[in-house]
Formats: sequence, structure tokens, C-alpha cells
Amino acid sequence: MRRKFSKSYQTALLAYLKQKAGGPLQSAHTMGDRAVTAGLRTPDIAKLHRQIVVTEVLSVRPARECAGLMKQARAFFSEAIAPIERLHLASLNSAVPLSEIIETLSRCTVELAASNLELSLESEQRKAAEDALKEGERHYARLLGRSERLQEQSRQLARQILSAQEEERREISRELHDVIAQTLAGINVQLTALKKEASVTTRGLDVNIARTQLMVEKSVDLVHRFARDLRPAVLDDLGLIPALHSFMKQFTTRTGIRTYLTAFAGVEHLEIARRTVFFRVAQEALTNVERHAQASRVDVTLRKVPDGVCLKIKDDGKSFRVDRALERKGSKRLGLLGMRERLEMVGGSFAIESAPGKGTTIIAQIPMEEERGNGKGANTPFRSRPPMTKTNRL
Repeated sequence: MRRKFSKSYQTALLAYLKQKAGGPLQSAHTMGDRAVTAGLRTPDIAKLHRQIVVTEVLSVRPARECAGLMKQARAFFSEAIAPIERLHLASLNSAVPLSEIIETLSRCTVELAASNLELSLESEQRKAAEDALKEGERHYARLLGRSERLQEQSRQLARQILSAQEEERREISRELHDVIAQTLAGINVQLTALKKEASVTTRGLDVNIARTQLMVEKSVDLVHRFARDLRPAVLDDLGLIPALHSFMKQFTTRTGIRTYLTAFAGVEHLEIARRTVFFRVAQEALTNVERHAQASRVDVTLRKVPDGVCLKIKDDGKSFRVDRALERKGSKRLGLLGMRERLEMVGGSFAIESAPGKGTTIIAQIPMEEERGNGKGANTPFRSRPPMTKTNRL
């Protein structure tokens, strides 16, 4: 009989909760009368009521609706237990002392208060779980958006790299055709003329030979320049510091911008791939200074830091908006992204600082991993002319 009553109570309660707040409570009163007939007490109804509220309301309804539904459910419960309490009070008044009545009512009140507290806690926990779930969804949405942006940037960078490579090939082809090929053709003409002159007379032969030798030397210099631009041999033969010194010296001669190099000799213990990354970053940074900064001085510093080796390139030229430069299309953006990509390939990090009146500073850091072999000189500062200083104008 109790099982049948439980189903009827659940049906009546859920039907009442579907009504607007303040609806008629006739069904609750009816359930109270049936509870009296079934011999149920207030704690029995409270236990049944709590079970239905937890499983059929708090577990399935949104947290924003639970407060109003809980208020309706309390009104239904109060009306349902009213017949039981009236009958209980009548029987107590006829046979039970007042102290026992008060004790029984207090016990029922405590049980109801505990049930309400437990329901409130479960409601708060459910709301907290829903809030955490929503925040997790927002977080993953942000991560997805960031991933899509990075993928698009990677695709754009790949396209720009291919375009830049084609442009470099075009320039090299033009230089080879317009300069070296023409010079070699001139040498061939000179040699043909020398051959004819030698068969007739030797007068002026020395002058023509000397002129031809100058043309050969010019061709050799051009080939060497192309080789240095593609990859300086000094980087492989002597190391990073001499390669930077040579490049910065040529940079100053070509642009008139003063350059200063400070380095510690331990950087040469990095593997060749990491030294190459440092050289390319410095090369690209100085190229950007020449094209955009309108600077008069550049300081290049290589120093040991706790986590590895740090390359800092600071100029006194114009500043720029870093975020806009990274979003802009063209060679400047490609240069900055290329530096960052090179560093990330070897586990390094890349940062740019630029502010009006303070110029621009590029910071590249790579973890220190010494090559096998001799570890001498790992913390010895680099010194060049003048021999007693670390910082040298090139």
C-alpha cells in the first residue's frame, strides 16, 4: 500500500509543480488524507518528499528554476502533512502529556530542517557544477579559436615563405645573369682578343692580361659574396662570434650604422643548429633595422642566463606597434615570424619590445646544451679589438 501511495504522491507533486506558483493545493490535502488512512507519519512523508525532489527536480531541472520549484514543493508538503498533524495533535491531547507533544513536534521540526538543509546543499553543489561546466565550455571554445587562428597564421606564413623563396631565386638568377655571366662573357672576349694579339705582336700584352685578371678577380669576389649571403663559411669554420663580427662589420660599412657586439665565448659550445639560429635572427634583425628603423646605433649582446643563452639586439631607431606588425602582410611581418619560427624549432623563445623614444629590442633565448668534447671557455667573455674590452664598436 505504501508503494502505491508513493507513486500517487509523486504524480500529485509533479503535477502541482507544473502549475504556476500559488495554484490550488487540493491534491496535496487529498494526499494528506490518504496518508492518514495508510497510517503514515510526518517523517515518512518528509522522507518520500525529499527523495522525489532530489531525483525528479534538482537532478533534471536547470539551477535557475530550482529555487522557485523548491518553494512550491514546500507549500505542497506543508499542506500534505496538515491532516496528519491535526490527527496527531488530537490523539496526543487525549492521552499524552504536553511535554511529549512538544518533544515529538521538536523532533519533526529538526528532521524537516535537516532535510531542507540537505536539499539546499545539493542545489548549491549542482549549480556550482553547472557553472564549472559552462566555464569549461567557454575555455575550450577559446582554445579552439586560438588553435584555428594559429593554423591560419601557419598557412599564411608558409605561403609567404614560398613567395619569399621564389623572390630570392629570382634575384639570385638576375644577379648571376646580369653581373657574373656578363663578366665571364667579357673575360672570354678579352681572352679571344689576347689570342689574336699574341699571334701578331706582343706589344701591350701585359696590360691586356692585367685587365683580364682584374675581371677574373671581380668574378671571384662576386661568387664569394653570393656564398656569404647564402651561408657564411666563417660560421662553420670559426664559430658564431667571428661570423657575427664579420657580418656586423660589413653591415656598418654598407649602412653607416654603428654596431657593438658583446658576447661570451661559451656560446660556441652550442650545437651548430642553435648557433645558426642565433646568426639568422641577428641577420634578420639588422636587416629590419636597415630597412625600417632609421637608427644610428645597434647593440648586439650574447650572454649566459640561468636557462640558457640570450641574444639581445637593441637599436635607437623608430618604434612600432608589435601586434600590428605581426598582423601586417609583407616582408616585415615575415621576418618577425621567421625569427620566431626558427627559435621555436630549437626549443627557444622570442620577444619584441618597442616603445617611442626607446627604439626596439629583440630578445631571443635558447636552452644551453653543450656539444660533446672540450668544455673550456664556457664562461669566458669574448674579446676583440681593443683587446681589453668586451664591448666593441664594429
